[in-house]
Amino acid sequence: MGADFSRVLDLYAGTGALGIEALSRGADWCDFVERGYRSCETIRENLAHTELAARATVHALSARQVPERLQGPYTLVLADPPYNDERALENLERLAASALLAPGAVLVLEHSRRREAPPALGGCPLLQTRRHGDTCVSFYR
Repeated sequence: MGADFSRVLDLYAGTGALGIEALSRGADWCDFVERGYRSCETIRENLAHTELAARATVHALSARQVPERLQGPYTLVLADPPYNDERALENLERLAASALLAPGAVLVLEHSRRREAPPALGGCPLLQTRRHGDTCVSFYR
């Protein structure tokens, strides 16, 4: 895609696997957002284990709080919300329409194949969706 993926936001981070992968592949910085205390501790442990903690911050926030609480701009947003989270798309819409996204930023949404990806998030149109079993990964820019 020829984009700069130096500043990453891992939203609904879980264990931090997606953001850690981005850091290991050359991202300069990653902000991890996860609501649960135990998940945040797991992300911190995984960052320490991979020796990437100096290039990241873990935020114990809900996805809804992100536009008001974090500062971008982000060049890559990775979002893997729980499949049953009814507010996830609304939260992603707010994020995509905010000033947190850098010009040309890419937003990657993981979702169930049972739910079609929206044609756009904020001002970011859907570029493509790839299916892997029950999981789809949709790319917006």
